[in-house]
Amino acid sequence: MKWQEVQNIYPDQFVKFEILHSFEEEDKEIIDEMALIGPVSDENATRELLNCRNRTLVYHTSKEKVEVIIRRNIGLRKFL
Repeated sequence: MKWQEVQNIYPDQFVKFEILHSFEEEDKEIIDEMALIGPVSDENATRELLNCRNRTLVYHTSKEKVEVIIRRNIGLRKFL
């Protein structure tokens, strides 16, 4: 399912989905294909996001596209 389809089904609310396909663009992962799990209430969105594992994500449908910032390990741990 594409993000635009999810936005049409659940406008202006949080949804939980599994990432099926994504690609990297600079320092971001762009998710373009997903399997919708369902809507998430505003009160439970943070809890659901913290409980996400592997390729699941909670995101708000007001966003134009699904982007996740990639944080790279810069290797300072070996110096500490």
